[in-house]
Amino acid sequence: MQKFFFLCMFLCAISTKVTAQDCEFTFKGKIIDFHDNTPIVGASVAILNLKKYTTSDLDGNFEISKLCKGKIIVEVRHISCDTKQITLNLNKPISKEIFLEHHLEKLNEVFVKTNTKTEQTSVEQTIKKEVIADFTDKSLGDVLNTVSGVSSLNTGNAIVKPMIHGLHSSRLLIINNNVRQFDQEWGAEHAPNIDINASDRIDIVKGANTLMYGSDAIGGLILIRPDNYAAKDSLFGSTSTSLNSNGYGGNMNSKLIKTFKSGFYTKLQANYRMFGDFNAANYNLSNSGIKNINASTRFGYKSFEKGFDVYYSYVDNTIGIIRAAHVGNVNDLVNAINRKEPSFVDDFTYTIDNPKQTITHHLAKLEAYKRFKGLGKLTLQYDFQLNRRKEFDRRRASFRDLAAADFTLFTTSFQPNLKIDAIDNLEINSGFLLRFQQNDSADESITRISIPLIPDYDKYETGIYTIAKYKLNVNTEISAGFRYDFARIEAEKKYKVFDWEENNYDELFPEFSSGIIDNFEIFTSPKFNFNNFSASLGLSQLLKNDFKLLFNYGLASRTPNVSELFSNGLHHSAARIETGSLLLKNEVANNFIASFERNSDSFGFSISPYYKYIKDFIQLIPNGKAVTTIRGAFTEWQYYQINAQIFGVDIDINKKISDSFKYSGSLSLLQGDNLTDKLPLIHMPATNFSNRLIYTNPNLNQLKIGIHHKTVLQQKRFPDYNFFTFNAISQEDVLVDISTTPPTYSLFGLNTSAVFNVFKQSSLQVEFNIENMFNVAYREHLNRLRYFADDLGRNYNLKIKLNY
Repeated sequence: MQKFFFLCMFLCAISTKVTAQDCEFTFKGKIIDFHDNTPIVGASVAILNLKKYTTSDLDGNFEISKLCKGKIIVEVRHISCDTKQITLNLNKPISKEIFLEHHLEKLNEVFVKTNTKTEQTSVEQTIKKEVIADFTDKSLGDVLNTVSGVSSLNTGNAIVKPMIHGLHSSRLLIINNNVRQFDQEWGAEHAPNIDINASDRIDIVKGANTLMYGSDAIGGLILIRPDNYAAKDSLFGSTSTSLNSNGYGGNMNSKLIKTFKSGFYTKLQANYRMFGDFNAANYNLSNSGIKNINASTRFGYKSFEKGFDVYYSYVDNTIGIIRAAHVGNVNDLVNAINRKEPSFVDDFTYTIDNPKQTITHHLAKLEAYKRFKGLGKLTLQYDFQLNRRKEFDRRRASFRDLAAADFTLFTTSFQPNLKIDAIDNLEINSGFLLRFQQNDSADESITRISIPLIPDYDKYETGIYTIAKYKLNVNTEISAGFRYDFARIEAEKKYKVFDWEENNYDELFPEFSSGIIDNFEIFTSPKFNFNNFSASLGLSQLLKNDFKLLFNYGLASRTPNVSELFSNGLHHSAARIETGSLLLKNEVANNFIASFERNSDSFGFSISPYYKYIKDFIQLIPNGKAVTTIRGAFTEWQYYQINAQIFGVDIDINKKISDSFKYSGSLSLLQGDNLTDKLPLIHMPATNFSNRLIYTNPNLNQLKIGIHHKTVLQQKRFPDYNFFTFNAISQEDVLVDISTTPPTYSLFGLNTSAVFNVFKQSSLQVEFNIENMFNVAYREHLNRLRYFADDLGRNYNLKIKLNY
């Protein structure tokens, strides 16, 4: 018994000694911001399996002592950081640096509602998801028309081309899910092939502060942004339908999103839209129907340190051109202008006949990013687009199904970007661009009939840029940037020998000629190199009482597009002869824009004056004569360069009248001048203003009732390009009035909506809207079809959306 007692005492002594030896370890370290290598103060450090805790000090240091040998589970927490857990095998004292993702709010893009913003030095306006949802059955151009300073160049009601401060097409950059949209935007009747239902918000940047995306944004930038998803396990989506009385059609849109706590996400979205013939106030617009099929899919992974995003979208559009708009000659145009109603009005139908356009557009993107400690974020992006456009003319039966114009445009790009944001108050973005573009204009059967308006060409582009933002203090931020771009265009085109020699191209560009002449046509291979330099400078200053001052200067340089250089023939959908020029040079614009703002829910406003001086501005104008072809007689339009200026002001105002009533209004004034010829610029938007009064009652199914109004004044500043032509029937010269603009018009509308809880996790939103409430007969001077018919009459719209 005594021996047993001494044995127990001996074992206890050994155990105590071992325990004492094994429980003298120390775990210490430092909590560091992954973003900029600065220490994080007050982070909690817990060893979960031992229930020991401490916090980091002013230098980010921490220490936990008297730890035993074995496995420990460490958890580190801090506000605005992603909680981190690590497992360590403790067999000696450990010292470790632990990095936290202290800028997690940038990952999740949490937008906090505030009365002051210092995130940008450019003049920007945002169209939110709620507004986009109101235009689910319309186009990108329609929703952009709700922003002051933004208008549209229309071909009927279905082809809506956005304009910012009177500039459009190649002078606007449209960025779709971080990919620059290329879908033959050079044509006045080529609208962007984008499904707005796939977007979360749209940002409009006025001016030329867009160097990250390109050097040629003389008018501005349109950023179409996708949804951002939180890293949590969730499955949600929505299905909506829209029914319209005008056109007896509508659309259905559905999307489904699955997110994971691990950071993975996936999305499927599809949209179908169909309308028959639309109606003006007093008659049917024959052959004005549209049919769209759109779909997109997205898959990716998102964490603070790394991630990727894969995106693909498909757009299939069939667009009818009203039958009365397709004239055969200048006399038909004269008769159409002088008629009060279209020359052809038929009964309603869903059939889309010639003339029409069919467009398919594929867009795919692969983007990946990686953050580096104490440096910033590197992003690599590869994308490609394939655009196929066919334009069908009214032809004899044997050529009915043969496209009068057929373009296939392929574009692919590679764009790395490095954002350095580890230095306090300084952010630098730097990157470069590699892009290749190829156009195939037509197949053999089409080229035998006529020379393609746009030739086959290859285009090579490369660019490099650097942009810096610096916060001088809490209220002041400045930005500056520089970009250089190089472009090379290699084309293959046939010219009529007479045109080649009349323009003196045989002497100016003998190296382009192959010397091969067939049927009075000469084969050429033009090659051009262009260099573009761009820069920007911006200032943002917060003032007292929620006031803010913005100023931005932008130097933008644009390469002539292929239409401006090479057009030489009949543009079927425009019913005119268009002639380009091989003598065109780069456009160079100096843009000045400022904004004085007050961001407040009770009363806010913005006043944004701007001025643009554009050297060698390229414009397409009629040359005052008609050209007779085997197809008939058509007006001739030519591209040439002038010096121009555009200046104006955009004014927005919002006022909270009471808890239930809010008012908003806008006013846009603009003037464009051809300084070379001392004339007004052609196709400039008229002065317009709008008002909206909204009643809301959150306690009554989130009821909203809104009345809106818009007035567009007659544009009285326009160049007179009218001309006389000989009418063979009357045997006299007749005036072709293509310049005089339509009178002032005002439109009113009604919007109502309510939300009903139908299931535990679902809601049903119902909207009823009226457009052109008083069925006004009007014509918009920026609508290319205004010579032939009125714009749309009254429309009743019912929308139903189920969120689940």
